[in-house]
Amino acid sequence: MKQQISEKPVATPAETREALLSRSARDFAPIRRAFVQKKRGETDRSGPLAEFVSNGDVRGLRAYLFIIAITSAPSTASGWSTTLPGGVWARAFGTTENATPASARTAVTKVLKRLQDRNLITYQRPEGTWDVQVTLLREDGSGQPYTRPGNQNSDSYLKVPFELWRTGLIDELGLPALAMLLTASCEPRSFELPTGRMKDWYGWSPDTAERGFRELANEGVLQVYKTYVTAPLSPTGNAEVNRYLLLDPFIPRAATSGRKAAAPKSTTAEGLDGIQATGL
Repeated sequence: MKQQISEKPVATPAETREALLSRSARDFAPIRRAFVQKKRGETDRSGPLAEFVSNGDVRGLRAYLFIIAITSAPSTASGWSTTLPGGVWARAFGTTENATPASARTAVTKVLKRLQDRNLITYQRPEGTWDVQVTLLREDGSGQPYTRPGNQNSDSYLKVPFELWRTGLIDELGLPALAMLLTASCEPRSFELPTGRMKDWYGWSPDTAERGFRELANEGVLQVYKTYVTAPLSPTGNAEVNRYLLLDPFIPRAATSGRKAAAPKSTTAEGLDGIQATGL
């Protein structure tokens, strides 16, 4: 009787990501606020995130966030680096779907090249191997060596919880939503953010911001409330504004070492004076 050979099981992208996240021995990715927005006083306040948005590079942004998430300690020889076989990077970046192994690895190289061109990483293939070593640079795009924010420095930073990957939300959120999630994570848990100022403050359009907020609300990442402020030149004497509330597990954590994020007076619609919950 001819022996039947069963197909070999192959790890999925989700399983690959989970294995890499688990070995990092933490539950969030720290990212300097300078990646999202430069400090006050700069002529152009947009950070490197704006280039991802303007180029529609959602794959590049997802890859960059994941590299930060899994690179949790420096090595003596190569700094803050992670070295993996090209096929593992391909599964982690989600380039293997409907692709040959060769084309999946080529897609990884293209993503890494874009990140390197933006001075966010460097990458190389260690001599005599098929591995790819990716080394983090400072998140502001300056090309300076990476240091972990909050570790012997006072750089403001945001924390992206690993639930973004573990729930599969990273693959569900589009580029506007991911950009606005990072932006919202720089704010107190309950905040206002005039979308009309997005171009000046962050480098992308009000429409992109509104689409991002709408998707985050639909996915249950944040809630939107209507509130009113005084407007002396308005016929009614007031104006309607949106107020946003990030939900678990995306509540902003400490923005700098030793400083806690401000919490809202209440996390329920009933407890927010003069504020009405609404959809976008």
